[in-house]
Amino acid sequence: METTKLYYKDSHQDSCLATVMSCEWNEKKNCYEVILDQTVFFPEGGGQYADTGILGNAKVLDVQEKNEQIIHYTDKPLEPETEVDGHINYPERFSKMQQHTGEHIVSGIVHRTFGYDNVGFHLGQELVTMDFNGTFTEEELQNVELEANEAVVKNLPILVTYPSREELEQLEYRSKKELTGQVRIVEIPGYDVCACCAPHVKLTGEVGIIRLIDAIKYKGGTRVTMVCGFRALKDYRMKESNIREISRMLSAKPEESAQAVKRLQDEAKSWKEKLIQAQSRAMEQILENLPEHVENYLVFEKDVDKNVARRFVDEGKSKCQGICSIFWGNDEDGYRYILGSESVDLKAFSKTFHETLGGKGGGKGEMVQGTVNASEETIRNYIENK
Repeated sequence: METTKLYYKDSHQDSCLATVMSCEWNEKKNCYEVILDQTVFFPEGGGQYADTGILGNAKVLDVQEKNEQIIHYTDKPLEPETEVDGHINYPERFSKMQQHTGEHIVSGIVHRTFGYDNVGFHLGQELVTMDFNGTFTEEELQNVELEANEAVVKNLPILVTYPSREELEQLEYRSKKELTGQVRIVEIPGYDVCACCAPHVKLTGEVGIIRLIDAIKYKGGTRVTMVCGFRALKDYRMKESNIREISRMLSAKPEESAQAVKRLQDEAKSWKEKLIQAQSRAMEQILENLPEHVENYLVFEKDVDKNVARRFVDEGKSKCQGICSIFWGNDEDGYRYILGSESVDLKAFSKTFHETLGGKGGGKGEMVQGTVNASEETIRNYIENK
């Protein structure tokens, strides 16, 4: 028996009284499969996850469609041929409808303006991603976002139709795959016509603000990340809170926080350059005072620039009969290191060094680098006694 899909009659309906047609245990999913004569629960499909909620005293964990029947996966059994009161998580449903209708608006604008197709869509619990088979400039995406919000302000009706096969052949509409059977068309006048099985809001004004918050290159096209409605409000509040806190820490106005961070970056870069210069002078002093033909030489520092360390070892290895090395870090967290030698096969040496002291790394015969989790005393004893 086909389940009556009440979510198609009224996408805002959040509850219904239904008759339990069957209830069976699903060993694989470790829950019960419940089929009703009618339901307000939308199953997973069209890039959108399923509704959740309750049926009587049972939690609805998932909803799937199979052979025109809607299967509700519950944590408790329900008695067949009895009536049960079902309630969806409506705030979650409404949020999904805001996102999905927002996606139709954006995809319709992109298709009309650039001729790109939406080739991948995912509606997650936090974000929406849309994959387009083309690229955009930042300005182009800003224009798409602006036009999408203009569509929201117009408060246009969302039209749902079920055209015949003949009518469908004459209709221009978006679809990601070849469709069979009755096709459900969702139209936003002037913006989009698309085949879609999911519930939508009734008016574009219900979508609320549409924000395109990220865009990255993806499989030769562009993956755009979007939030709409209450999710957009949540995103704005989070970012506004972060900006306010950053501004407080920088003693700068919110609108000047980026410039303040840039100044800090420039200052940090300048101090880092000065620190590297000081480290270089210190390493040069050590090399000048290093006796000729010393057996093994080890330097331990709390921190050192890797390029400075490499230059030190590269120049110092010619003065050592054994190994010239530099380690930076501490006994608790371990050390990074560079070893150099003109007489010792360091590739072979590092293998036993890592096995004995617990480290990893690599390199060539005359120079290796890596990390080791041992104390300074243990490292010194190991190298000096080799």
